[in-house]
Amino acid sequence: MTQTDIYSSLRELDRTGCERVRAVSAISVACFDDHPLLLSGLAGYLASVEGFDLVATGSTTVEARLAAGRLKIDVMILDLNMPTNVIEAISDITAGQDAPRILVFTASTVVNHAVVALEAGARGFVLKGSPKDELATAIRTIHAGDTYITPSFAAKVVAGIREAAEGRSQAAARFSHREEQVLRLLLQGSTNRSIADHLEISEKTVKHYMSVLMQKLNVRNRIEVVLAAQELERRRARSDEKMFQ
Repeated sequence: MTQTDIYSSLRELDRTGCERVRAVSAISVACFDDHPLLLSGLAGYLASVEGFDLVATGSTTVEARLAAGRLKIDVMILDLNMPTNVIEAISDITAGQDAPRILVFTASTVVNHAVVALEAGARGFVLKGSPKDELATAIRTIHAGDTYITPSFAAKVVAGIREAAEGRSQAAARFSHREEQVLRLLLQGSTNRSIADHLEISEKTVKHYMSVLMQKLNVRNRIEVVLAAQELERRRARSDEKMFQ
């Protein structure tokens, strides 16, 4: 799909969804899934639920990013298994101004997938085998500001989040001085080139430290390193506050 096709698709959505007058209480919803039949069924269901206003659909994270930037969306439903990096898209979309709340709707029952998605900024995680009414409940729940996880899966996810946090806390004690420097620069948004210049080392050396940090933090990419480092900073801040109470 070309950039022109994507914008044409969104203009069509504007005519059929975004520009029509909505009830003030309606929750604007968008859904993105790369399986055409499932997307069609999901869109049909959402359009039929009273109190929901379906304003966009699509099959890629590119379309999801464009929709988030151009439309007023309260809740965005994303399939976790779309071909592109969905976790990165969640992180980017939720960082925007007036960002939609993200609900992951997936067939994956891998606990770490849920943990990473929630840590990236998703507010809900619903399994595709769940009753359809659960999806509506999840949308309303996260729109109200709460988090929703499929009940039969929730305990495992909570345990996974706890284990991930404990693992990162233990890893922090093993960081070398140079690794700490790289982490702090990453938190400031520095690129590999700027980190190399600041620390007077080569980019190759920076990439080596990135690999070491990913291994120690048990994460898979740069974004997850930053998220883990942010969590470590929060934990350290809480510990410091307790010391002075």
